[in-house]
Amino acid sequence: MIRLLGIDPGLRFTGWGLIEADGNRLRHLADGVIATDGEQDVPLRLKALHDALTALFAAWSPAEAAVEETYVNRSGSSTLKLGYARGVALLAPALSGIAVSEYGAMEVKRAVVGTGAATKDQVGMMVRRLLPGATIRRADAADALAVAICHAHHRQSRLRVASGTRMA
Repeated sequence: MIRLLGIDPGLRFTGWGLIEADGNRLRHLADGVIATDGEQDVPLRLKALHDALTALFAAWSPAEAAVEETYVNRSGSSTLKLGYARGVALLAPALSGIAVSEYGAMEVKRAVVGTGAATKDQVGMMVRRLLPGATIRRADAADALAVAICHAHHRQSRLRVASGTRMA
């Protein structure tokens, strides 16, 4: 059994979702959103994001983390700010000694819904179906749980390949 943390980075809202994986069985542990104050300067917002992620690691002790890769926005400024948040989302677990993986949005959607063209609503619905009892309040948290689910599936596949076990 292993605890996995999914992170959907954003400078304004960073979603996080924690699951427990035992082979193919997944269990929801917690989820939420880290919100930063838009009135603060970017460095202070990044520090707040780092501090909140570090507190999550201390509270939940995940063994591995997975972060959604950034897509390019039309606005260069927005893309840059998202990149800053993503950098913190990658660095914070690494500084805490937690292995980090990355997945593109289409890869996450394929792993959870079965198609890379899935909508946010479809992802949220499938996350709720795959993690019964999860009371997800924001799409950012659902997206983070989807990243964690994607990582659990990929991780399990890698373990099968490494052990020489064929997938059914």
